[in-house]
Amino acid sequence: IRLRGHRTGLIFCNESVFRILYHFPATLSILSSEMHFGWTSPSLPILIRGGYKFRITAEEASWLAVILLAGTIFGAVFTGCLADVLGRKKLILFTALPLFAAWLAIALAESVEVLYAARFTAGLSSGISISAVPMYLGEIAEPDVRGMLASMCPVCVVFGVLLINILGNYLDIVHTAFVSSIFPVVLFATFAWMPESPSFLLLKQRKEQARETLVTLRGKDNGEAELKRLEEVFEPKKATVLDLFLKSTNRKAAVVAYGLRTVQQFCGTTALTFYCKTIFEQADDLISANVGTIVYFSLQLVVAFLASFIVDIFGRRPLLIISLLGCSSTLFLLSFYIYVKDCTSYDIDLYTFVPVIALLLNVTFISIGIRNIPLLMMGEMFSTDIKPVALCVGTIFYSIVATLSAKLFYLTNEMLGMYVPFLIFALLSLVSVVFVVFCVPETKGKTLEDIQNELEGSKLFNNKERYSVSKEKGKA
Repeated sequence: IRLRGHRTGLIFCNESVFRILYHFPATLSILSSEMHFGWTSPSLPILIRGGYKFRITAEEASWLAVILLAGTIFGAVFTGCLADVLGRKKLILFTALPLFAAWLAIALAESVEVLYAARFTAGLSSGISISAVPMYLGEIAEPDVRGMLASMCPVCVVFGVLLINILGNYLDIVHTAFVSSIFPVVLFATFAWMPESPSFLLLKQRKEQARETLVTLRGKDNGEAELKRLEEVFEPKKATVLDLFLKSTNRKAAVVAYGLRTVQQFCGTTALTFYCKTIFEQADDLISANVGTIVYFSLQLVVAFLASFIVDIFGRRPLLIISLLGCSSTLFLLSFYIYVKDCTSYDIDLYTFVPVIALLLNVTFISIGIRNIPLLMMGEMFSTDIKPVALCVGTIFYSIVATLSAKLFYLTNEMLGMYVPFLIFALLSLVSVVFVVFCVPETKGKTLEDIQNELEGSKLFNNKERYSVSKEKGKA
């Protein structure tokens, strides 16, 4: 593959190879952020037992789990204010600094207060990456592969959580933090060479750089055609939070995008991530909690990776419906088993495999759709001018709902028993199917402009067909 210097990044003569390479460095920001997110699963039991330099209480552990989400809110606000000032690329690069600092703080911590500060700092980067990376990938990817590429963000979420669980189960907290600090360094070293979003470049009236970026990503003919298309629909204006709610198109997009993020929490995805090892201790006589946790997140990674390739084949809606129905069924089963085990005198020694099977089936159904697709559609539903604000508000909304979900699990488990939060999540997952059926549109294979036109209830032009024609000409 021949390379040559370019002020927007590297130009690869092999377009398909470049498609892959420009995507993965950006997702390293999410991977490293999610390593912090999943750090509580292997680490909290150690801290509560006193297996570290100091010991923490169960209440301190619950706050240590969710304080990262408080930092995420501030990171999202930061992104909303500066995404159209600094650009998507610079924001993603910046996340490497707090992520690296947070791992060093965890490695050197002598008190729970230092851990709180480290988790909050990591949350800042998490808020930026969750907001900026889907925005960047949604604007830079072609329609026919946008679903696959953007779905790799949730795959990196799962891979980050799996990686920290493997490290945390076989290394102590200090060495885990030092090893994990390598990933922000790799992020900075690789993503520095990637191009800026062409939509941002047009926003800053840097048309020539936008053209060079599109030619780099698409080839000359397709790049020129897409530049023309973007200029036709581009409106260089600064959107505000009020625009998100005053314009009907934005309101419809917000209902879909934020609704799916809520549904994601209705399935208990955050709670399961925070307390996965604790949950597997319910079946510790069949499989160790360490092994069960690694198997759980490994399966989640494999299924999420495979789902990223089929999301543009089967579409978003069918996968979401299958995911929610399966998730609800497995949570009902898990709740029933724990109730019988803890609240009745029935002998269930022959059925100790049930929680393991239920959890593994649950994570399979979660990974088919509800783990990947909400984050993907966050980058699809909003127009370029409102997207920074919308993703900022969406990340704040997600952080609040995720915090409530995690605290709901903790409080109901402590007061009523573990079967109660699983029962609640099962019922909410079932109800969520109605929302998907009646409110969520299908976006498979559509350009971002097509999606906006459908939200407006009109089809002024068919960008999908125009793009396909230009693509065929480029191949010819």
